[in-house]
Amino acid sequence: MFESLSKRLEGAFKNLRGQGKLTEKNMKEGLQEIRKALLEADVNYRVVKDFINEVQKKAEGQEVLKSVQPGQQIVKIVHDELVELMGGENAPLQMAEKPPTQIMLVGLQGQGKTTTAGKLAVHLKKQGYKPLLVGADVYRPAAIRQLEIVAERAEAQFFSLGEKADPVDCALMARGEAQVRGCDVIILDTAGRLHVDEEMMGEVRRIQRSIKPQEIIFVANAMTGQDAVNSAKQFHEAVPLTGVVLTQMDGDARGGAALSVIKVTGCPIKFVGTGEKLDALQAFHPKRMADQILGMGDVVSLVEQAQEVVDQEQALKFQEKARKASWDLEDFLQQMQQLKKMGSFGDLMKKIPGMSKMMDQGMDFDDDQMKYTEAIIYSMTPKERHNPKIINGSRRRRIAMGSGTSVQEVNRLLKDFEQSKKMMKQMMKGSKKKGKGKGASMRMP
Repeated sequence: MFESLSKRLEGAFKNLRGQGKLTEKNMKEGLQEIRKALLEADVNYRVVKDFINEVQKKAEGQEVLKSVQPGQQIVKIVHDELVELMGGENAPLQMAEKPPTQIMLVGLQGQGKTTTAGKLAVHLKKQGYKPLLVGADVYRPAAIRQLEIVAERAEAQFFSLGEKADPVDCALMARGEAQVRGCDVIILDTAGRLHVDEEMMGEVRRIQRSIKPQEIIFVANAMTGQDAVNSAKQFHEAVPLTGVVLTQMDGDARGGAALSVIKVTGCPIKFVGTGEKLDALQAFHPKRMADQILGMGDVVSLVEQAQEVVDQEQALKFQEKARKASWDLEDFLQQMQQLKKMGSFGDLMKKIPGMSKMMDQGMDFDDDQMKYTEAIIYSMTPKERHNPKIINGSRRRRIAMGSGTSVQEVNRLLKDFEQSKKMMKQMMKGSKKKGKGKGASMRMP
């Protein structure tokens, strides 16, 4: 989502490199580029104005350290301001001292409230909670049934009084139902409209006053840009929002909503939706997001993702095989399938520091290529996967036909596989030497 903004900011920083001191004169052009980048990313213009003023105030006249170029100095200042703009720190859910905790989801129709309810349920289950999804949208056709299906997929409890019930009664009775079922978190899916109206706000206020939830979370599609920001502001004026969930952060929108919504509403972004699956919900960390926007990577999130989906035992076995260079195409296929569970390969690479710039320079990480690689390996017999050296010309033609690829692509895969084995073996040797001799240069970056 922030790819365009990242590139434009990098261009602005280049203009500031080579200067001995950050002055008003040489800052003007760079700040103009930063302002333009933020506005084109659909950041609220008032937010951009305040942001630029803060950066300018902190940057002008600062002596640059001997080992630091002005471009690096301004990156640090912009980074710190981005973190501040996005809330400073992660804002976790506020849990009730005495269960059940009540989380009320509000927002316009079609923004992803129902799916977000399911994602929150999955997220909370991982933390040991037992959530109850409550359907209080009595207006949209089949909304309650949709939530019930989402609850089934999330393997969570579900409750509703039906489409003819009063939403306030449903919300009130959910508390007793949660206690009977042993649920410690209630996730209330309220009705949305195509636009903000007084009737909608009145109902949201009545529910809020009746149940006094610990969290009132506004759900907005990040791809709607400034409309999401304006809607959040209107809801916040009606009920005391405690946080925001931005859905479809994996889309190709300009992403300005994420940078504007906190400043405009004063509410933190608690989570972001990063895909259609129910496990595609991530806690929002301002510093990590700022790191990604400025191309610094996000290793912490990468490790957390890996811990959630990677089979640790299988990973250790592969590590041992890699040391001995004894891994085969079957092992390679298993590792690739583990990697796919973590999401888009390109997105994962961007979380590795420095990799974003390499991708800008033409290094390609194509998810489709992984599909072709899988198809080629699946077209091999178990014997061929375990011993690729037996794959002669006729076998290569058979594998190419079976996978819908060409012999050249099969040859390329086998060649790359052998090279990767050699490279892995060299890296393992280099890591053992820890800086001794030539092997040190081959250590994993």
